[in-house]
Amino acid sequence: MLLSLLRNLKGDDEELRMLMLGLDNSGKTTALKQLAGEDIQSITPTQGFNIKSVTTAGFKLNVWDIGGQKHIRPYWKNYFQNTDAIVYMVDSADKRRMDEAAEELKELMEDETLSGVPVLIFANKQDLLNAATAAEIMKSLEITAIKDRWVHIQACSAKTGDGLDNGFEALLTGGL
Repeated sequence: MLLSLLRNLKGDDEELRMLMLGLDNSGKTTALKQLAGEDIQSITPTQGFNIKSVTTAGFKLNVWDIGGQKHIRPYWKNYFQNTDAIVYMVDSADKRRMDEAAEELKELMEDETLSGVPVLIFANKQDLLNAATAAEIMKSLEITAIKDRWVHIQACSAKTGDGLDNGFEALLTGGL
């Protein structure tokens, strides 16, 4: 379903470049592996980046999963050029780092290279009992203050796959 939406939106022989960003341990790599239909049992922290490309009917979706460790984040800007969409992953169960996640998102939104680029925010780890709701995360990240672009927050669990397709569908039909 996701790939047919992409094809209808962008046409044949086109590529869509998405950056998947967020703090370390937020679930970016797990979500990307779920999207690609790969095994998620043995995931290690991303040192640098992962790229997954899915090609179907002449359409190519390139998702860049960039490590979220504090020492890697200053290098995120090296990947901003020609970005069609940002997928920002938040660990909904890690409430003590919510301010840090909000600050990183704010910096992304203020970068001129990403001006107007649509943003899909995943409130990940909803399968955990102590997870904040998408509405709580929306408030913590001050998403309603973002007026210069399309932004959508989607509750999900990268581990189970719940909500991932819904988020990408929202991005592809509303944001691009």
